[in-house]
Amino acid sequence: MESQRNISEFIFLGLSYNQNIQIFCFVFFLFCYVAILVGNLLILVSIRCSPLFHQPMYYFLSHLSSMDICYTSCVTPKLISDLLLGKKTISYGNCMLQVFSLHFLGMIEICILTVMAFDRWVAICKPLHYMIIMNRTRCNLLILVAWAGGAVHAFSQFSMIVSLPFCGPNEIDHYYCDIFPLLKVACTDTYITGILVVANSGMVALVTFVLLFGSYVTILFTLRNHSAEGRRKALSTCGSHITVVVLFFGPSIFAYLRPPTTFPEDKIFSLFYTIIAPMFNPLIYTLRNTEMKKAMRRIWYQKMFSEEEHN
Repeated sequence: MESQRNISEFIFLGLSYNQNIQIFCFVFFLFCYVAILVGNLLILVSIRCSPLFHQPMYYFLSHLSSMDICYTSCVTPKLISDLLLGKKTISYGNCMLQVFSLHFLGMIEICILTVMAFDRWVAICKPLHYMIIMNRTRCNLLILVAWAGGAVHAFSQFSMIVSLPFCGPNEIDHYYCDIFPLLKVACTDTYITGILVVANSGMVALVTFVLLFGSYVTILFTLRNHSAEGRRKALSTCGSHITVVVLFFGPSIFAYLRPPTTFPEDKIFSLFYTIIAPMFNPLIYTLRNTEMKKAMRRIWYQKMFSEEEHN
């Protein structure tokens, strides 16, 4: 591998050269990262410390929150430190690790979102068989399949990138190591590799989005036969899921389902699925979910009462 490259690090061009914009971005993304950690950890603790953990939907939601924290942590701390220190470099090894981690965790998140849509479909379309179909053994198996899918996807993407020679320019027009910007600085013809990336990441995003869209359309048709209260509750839950799916998949499809090249807008769209979506997920899943709000209040009150008794 060493003979195929003569560079030891890459230089990120980042989001902007303007110093004032960089200061604003530092403050904004620091706030976003803190919000991501606090929001998703609050969901994790509220679910794990309440009976909600035994319900499949919240079991999957706890895994989604874990993936949100891990996924954004592959990018955001590095982005914040680059904006603060002005040193926008990354070693070759860390760059390859970032590519693998993002695709591994991103694919797991896609699989979990798909599983959550399947869970809602079973709950609404086959309510009498829900607890039989979505038993804990099957839920664990679905999470295991999500991790396996992430590994297969990440290794396939990683193997294509790690085999490329990098011997020329080492400036990446991005704020993290993404596949298309890396293809642009590789010193070989990367057209076939780019097509394979589109066939892999692009089609995964598109096919999953179509399946999710189809499942929610089926749910909406089924809801016609439910009571007004049942429709309201189901629409509230599904509305949260649909919002998260659009926030995550819209930019992802734009980023990967297209000719293998780079655009200036790529960095802006990447912000949606690396930072913005993980930040809004806790808000989306809690503000419109009565059970989550009750669980959070219960945990908070228990903590307050335990502190008062201790004092």
